[in-house]
Amino acid sequence: MFDPDIAPSGTLLGLLQRGRGDGTLHALAAPRAEALAALNRCVREDPRRDWQVENRSLYYARLYLDLDGGLDELEQHLFQADDLLDTAEERTGLALAVLGHLASYGRRDALALLRRYAATGTNWSWALDELALRDEDTALAALGEAVLARFPAGPEGDAALAAAVRDAFEPRPWRIWADEQQAPATAARMRAAWEQSSFDRWQRQLRSSGPRPGWGVRQVLDWAQEGLSLYPVQQRHVAAARCLTAVAGPEDRLEIVEAAAFGLEAARATALRYLAEHDDPQALDLIETAAGDPVELVAEAAVNAFDRMRGAAALERARAWVHRDDALGAAAAGMLACRGAEYDAPLVLGALRRTVRAEGPDAPMLWDLVDGAGRLAIRCAAPVLRHVYRETSSSHLRGRAARALAATDPSFAAGFAVECLWDCEESTRELAAHHHAATADARVVQQLRRLAVDPAEEAEVQTAVRSRFGPDATAV
Repeated sequence: MFDPDIAPSGTLLGLLQRGRGDGTLHALAAPRAEALAALNRCVREDPRRDWQVENRSLYYARLYLDLDGGLDELEQHLFQADDLLDTAEERTGLALAVLGHLASYGRRDALALLRRYAATGTNWSWALDELALRDEDTALAALGEAVLARFPAGPEGDAALAAAVRDAFEPRPWRIWADEQQAPATAARMRAAWEQSSFDRWQRQLRSSGPRPGWGVRQVLDWAQEGLSLYPVQQRHVAAARCLTAVAGPEDRLEIVEAAAFGLEAARATALRYLAEHDDPQALDLIETAAGDPVELVAEAAVNAFDRMRGAAALERARAWVHRDDALGAAAAGMLACRGAEYDAPLVLGALRRTVRAEGPDAPMLWDLVDGAGRLAIRCAAPVLRHVYRETSSSHLRGRAARALAATDPSFAAGFAVECLWDCEESTRELAAHHHAATADARVVQQLRRLAVDPAEEAEVQTAVRSRFGPDATAV
């Protein structure tokens, strides 16, 4: 997770950093040089709070196409000296993903940059994955010698190569390099690497240090606690709770309750999770006590255990805990938002307003509260939801806010739903395409038609778009 420097939501840069549909619309209306400068900055300095789950690459690639943007700044970013010093893949991952989409749209300059970076760049494996989806066999075969040269001949180099083959996200290039006809210069070494990677998988299965048949409750709890003494530390309490389900019987309940109340931290966390998942009558009292424990592992495990409870007793306790100002209170509010009844709407609304006031539009607990406002159709929550939609830097949270607004705000179809057609997240585009975006705006019809034929668009979005054009659909 990152804490990027996000510009105000009313600026072009801020809109593009957030991946909002209005970012594209404003960029197309702004002076081209200004729009390209903001776009290049977004791709060079990844603005996502969580780069592993939030989408931006297709959004930025489409804008490069619309602005007929050159790739000089991306080339400079990829091949500057920092590439040798900062080897974290998130430094260049967004730029490489954007180039991959541009290559799929037929931009030969993007394809050439990807080939060059795969041969010489630090984050070469990401570039290779992009090429694996888009490049020709002959071009991939030509890269083989440059990539394998990264692994010097010898035991260490061969082991590193086998690990790279084993962990490759896209196996196509490696298979080409193992083909005698397509890549005779690399075939012999690649076949040996394939064999070694298969052997490594088999060995890892044999070296498991986890629970064994015949273990009882005490052995599982000791195994969980043992993980904290290792370097690096292994948090085993979640896996250990699953093991308890397999080995514990009714006669072991008192031992597990005692561990939840008085055990060492990992054993206590394991027992709390187990009791919560089995709706033990003492679980809620033990969770309430553990949530205030000064040991972070125990307190977090207690809250997480409560999150997993599904019984009526947990809901009743959530109504009592929702006013707490700690993590357990936040979990209680989230439970009411996800599973509460209609009469819980005032509690959910109050928690939503308090959270936005106290923690801002990026607070983690807003995800459940925003969903709950939509699920319970809390109409008076619409102003807060609009604020979250505009201001959050998380494109996933914005998508949830859009879905909640669709259920609570009568003006959504003619308002935010229109810009959602250009949003960076496919689920948000799908929401707008299905039935919400009003087609009185000529831009909506044009964008729907573009999405329907764009080969890079997700299938779910295209299905939603085409339903607007079907024989039983409202005319667009």
